[in-house]
Amino acid sequence: MWDSFWDFIWYTVVIFAFVAYLMILFWIITDLFRDRGLSGWWKALWVLFLVFVPWLTALVYLIARGHGMSRRSAEARTQMQQQSDDYIRSVAGKSSADQIADAKALLDAGTINAQEYEALKAKALA
Repeated sequence: MWDSFWDFIWYTVVIFAFVAYLMILFWIITDLFRDRGLSGWWKALWVLFLVFVPWLTALVYLIARGHGMSRRSAEARTQMQQQSDDYIRSVAGKSSADQIADAKALLDAGTINAQEYEALKAKALA
């Protein structure tokens, strides 16, 4: 299959470069469609250049819009975490208002003191 050890090394380097290019390409395309400030025409133009002049376009995109990529990625990660937390809270049981109402009932009954009520209230709102 390979004539020498160096053919194997070269094949490995080429495969690595191709996989790295595909990862960068998918990150760029994901970032393009995540960016709400960029019009559809600009997105189409970027994709068109990515198809016909891929390496140069990828380098230009990373240089010109790289900082924005990290910001949009962090925003998307924060939004997904918030959605996950909201979903977990919705299926986990009582809402914050219910927990505070229960704590108020315990305070009114004299089961807990004001400090414990405030601690339970802060925990419910966190």
